[in-house]
Amino acid sequence: MSHHPLKTRRDDFHLIADDSLRASLVAVLGLSADRVAKFDDETPLFGALPELDSMAVASLLTDFEDRLGIHIDDDDVDAESFETFGALRDMLARKLR
Repeated sequence: MSHHPLKTRRDDFHLIADDSLRASLVAVLGLSADRVAKFDDETPLFGALPELDSMAVASLLTDFEDRLGIHIDDDDVDAESFETFGALRDMLARKLR
């Protein structure tokens, strides 16, 4: 598992969520691994990445569920969840707990 700079507390849940989110962005959105590796907590996602439209959000959620073995309810996701890389990673880390 690679380690990326995190502004929030570093724990296993955040590291797993971080690595999984990066892998999903590459696999589902077709972003380059080099580009995704440079994302930090403040990197804007929805509205900033043309690849991340509403259909891609649904595909990402399915990928997260499959990749992490979690279930994401509609109540777990709001507009802020996809606003930045850090917000989305934190949502995934909460689901892993």
